[in-house]
Amino acid sequence: MTFQVFWFEVPTNLKHRRIFGEALRVHRKKAGLSQEKLAEKADLHPVYVSAVERGVKTISMDAVMRISKALNVRLRDLVADL
Repeated sequence: MTFQVFWFEVPTNLKHRRIFGEALRVHRKKAGLSQEKLAEKADLHPVYVSAVERGVKTISMDAVMRISKALNVRLRDLVADL
């Protein structure tokens, strides 16, 4: 049996997802929260939070606002590097 592994780079127009996800992870860890606890506080699904952090899911403005409030950070702090 042979296995092929395919590596995909995030297209340039989707790098903002990865950048936002990294910022989210940094702020979540600073707050001392797990993905599960953040999801609970923001009324989101933990799998969704994980996907956003990894940059594979698009996030709505509503969800960004919920996360911002749950982390007690300003919205602009989450998007500063975009």
